[in-house]
Parts: sequence; structure tokens; C-alpha cells
Amino acid sequence: MAEISVLAEGYVLSLEGGGLKASPSPVLIEDAGTRILVDPGADRKGLLCGLSRKGLHPEDVEMIFVTHTHLDHILNLRLFPETDVCDSSFIYRGDEEIPYGKLIPRTGVEVVPTPGHCPDHASLLVPVDGEIWLVAGDLFWWRDDAVQKTDIGSLMALEDESASDLRALRTSRMTALARANVVIPGHGKLFRPDRRSLSGLQ
Repeated sequence: MAEISVLAEGYVLSLEGGGLKASPSPVLIEDAGTRILVDPGADRKGLLCGLSRKGLHPEDVEMIFVTHTHLDHILNLRLFPETDVCDSSFIYRGDEEIPYGKLIPRTGVEVVPTPGHCPDHASLLVPVDGEIWLVAGDLFWWRDDAVQKTDIGSLMALEDESASDLRALRTSRMTALARANVVIPGHGKLFRPDRRSLSGLQ
């Protein structure tokens, strides 16, 4: 059974005069003796402090998974120059691209394509203590000044100003919520969806 930790809470802040300050929630998954860091983000201090609280250093991470390649999610890759990086299809090791299947190698962590925010977006489903945790990336995200409503209707209607395909985003959300007991969004607080209310939205 996997263990999962949110190392720092993701945020999106509007800057005075325009622009944003943003970094996602970096998530540490430990499964079958493998440490996976999801979305190392752009907040160097928050990430390193989160690892330190677990008694870890960057070199203790064995695999990094990126939900998508928007820069706020990947700038901290530079802290892990020797660590394997994977997306939904390949493990990147130096100049090698190594294909893999439905699970992150050597683990029970399932990779689920969740396009909509961008075409290549993917999320993770992680079995933890008899529940399924969804590491959602930007399948769900909120600005810091927004009210985080997590009833199913609000989640399905949640606006994504960066979305590339709204129809695909809705389908991805429906599919993911149907399986998840707990959701870690890219930016915002983790929450528990009520899957029983999904049937009326099909």
C-alpha cells in the first residue's frame, strides 16, 4: 500500500500590475520502495522544506512524474539533474526516452490521461489505506482569492482559464471523480468528492 504526502500547498496569486505567482502542490508518493515526486513546481523553498520535513533530500527521490509541462509545474526539475523523469508515456533518462505501460514502473500507481487543461495532461490514481487518491495536477485548480467549492456540480463547472479543450476537460473530470475518494488539486486544498452525486451529471 502506498503512502502519500503533500509537501506544500499549491497556489496561484495575482500580481499587482498583472501577471501571476504560481506553483502547484508537490506530492511525494512512496510505493513498493520507490519514492516518486509529482510536479516539483516552481517554489524552490516550499519544495525543499517539504522534503526536509520528511527527512529527505533531492537525491533521495528516485522518480519524478510531471502531470504536464507548464513551467510553473516543472521549473524545479533543475534540482534533480540525475533523477529519472516521466510523463504519461515515457521515462526520460538523460537523452533516452523509454516507453512504459499503465503503471509507473515498480509501483501500483496508475497513470490516467486527463486531457483538457492541455492535450498531454495526465493524473495519477494511488491506492492508499483502502482508498483511491487522485493526484490531479491542473485537472482541478483554484486561484488563492477564489472560493474552493467541491460539490460535484461546482467541480464539473469549475472554470479553467488556461484550458485547451473544455469538452475533453469535462470528460476527464467525470472519469477521474468516478474513481477518486480523495483529490489533490494542482493549486488548492485537497478534498473528498461525493461520487454518489455523479450519476445525475452523466
